[in-house]
Amino acid sequence: MRDVARAAGVSQPLVSIVFRDVPGASEETRAHVLAVAAELGYRRDERARLLRQGRSRLLGVAFEPVQPFHGEILDGLHTAAQQRGYDMVLSAVTPHRTEEAALDALLRDRCEALVLLGSALPQTRLERISTTLPVVSVTRAFDSTVFDSVAADDHRGAVLAVEHFLGLGHRRIAYIDADREAGGARRRSGYQDAMTSAGLSDQMLIVPGAASEAGGAAAITRLLAHDPAPTAVIAFNDRCAVGVISQARLLGRRVPDDLSVVGFDDSEQASLPYLDLTSLAQDPRRLARTAVDLALRRLDATAEDTAAAGEHILLPTQLVPRTSTAPVPASL
Repeated sequence: MRDVARAAGVSQPLVSIVFRDVPGASEETRAHVLAVAAELGYRRDERARLLRQGRSRLLGVAFEPVQPFHGEILDGLHTAAQQRGYDMVLSAVTPHRTEEAALDALLRDRCEALVLLGSALPQTRLERISTTLPVVSVTRAFDSTVFDSVAADDHRGAVLAVEHFLGLGHRRIAYIDADREAGGARRRSGYQDAMTSAGLSDQMLIVPGAASEAGGAAAITRLLAHDPAPTAVIAFNDRCAVGVISQARLLGRRVPDDLSVVGFDDSEQASLPYLDLTSLAQDPRRLARTAVDLALRRLDATAEDTAAAGEHILLPTQLVPRTSTAPVPASL
C-alpha cells in the first residue's frame, strides 16, 4: 500500500480507505488509486486481513497425490469450500513425507479446520489434534465422539461385488487386501460376510496387496499360481485392478474371458476404453460437500462455544458394471 500511495501521490491511510471500500474518499480519488494499483499489479493480502480479524478462512487438506481418487475429491472440496467463502491449503503425503509432516505444515498455515483424505493416523492422534481445531476424516470411517468422518459404505460395496460375481456364476472369487488403507478392513469383512452367506466360506481366498498397480500385479501373480485359480477377483481399488488386469494379460489370461475383475472407487480411469473396469462407485463430490459441511458445522459450534458430538456418515456405494466382468467360462 505504501508503493501505491507513493505512486498515486496520496497518503497510505487514504489508500487503505479505498481498498476497504469505506467512506472517506471521493469517487475521482477512488478511481485514481485503483487505476494506479492495477498498473502496479497490486494484489490485496486477503490472508493478512483475515488474520487481523482472528480468522484465516482456510481449510487444510492432507492427501496422497498418487491416488487419482483423491484428486477427484480435491476438485469437489475446492468447489464446496469456495461456495461457503473458504479457501484451501493442500499438503501432500508422499513416500518421503509423512502424514505428520503434512499436518504440521497445515497447522503452521493457521488453517481453521483439517480435512484428511485416507488418513492412516490412529484415532487417538486425531482426537488430540481435534482439541485445537476441527478434524474431518474422508474415506476412512471412525466412531470418535470428538471429530467427524465421511466415507463410502465399504462393507456394502464388497458385498455388492461378491453378489455381482455370484450372479455371473462365479464361485472361486478372490479378494486382494490392503488392510492398512482407508476402508481396507471394512471391504475385507464385506467380502468375507458375503462369501459366508453364499455358503462359499471354503472358497474364500484373500491375498495381501496394496492400493497400487504394483500391488495388484504382485497379488494376481500369486493368485493365478493357485490350483484351481480363481475365476474372479475383487481388487482393493481401481489402481490395484489396473495392475491385476495388466499382469494377468502378461501371464496369458484374457479379461474377462478367463478372469473377471472388479475395482473400487469408479475413478476416472475405470471408464477408459482400454480398461472399461467394473467398479464400485463412490461419489467424490458428495464426499467433498459432506466433509466441508461437517468442518463448518463444527467451526460454528466452536464459535458458539458449544460442544458438537462426532458425526460419522456412510454414503451409499453402487456397482457400475462394465466389460471387465463376464459370466464364468462354461469349461470351468
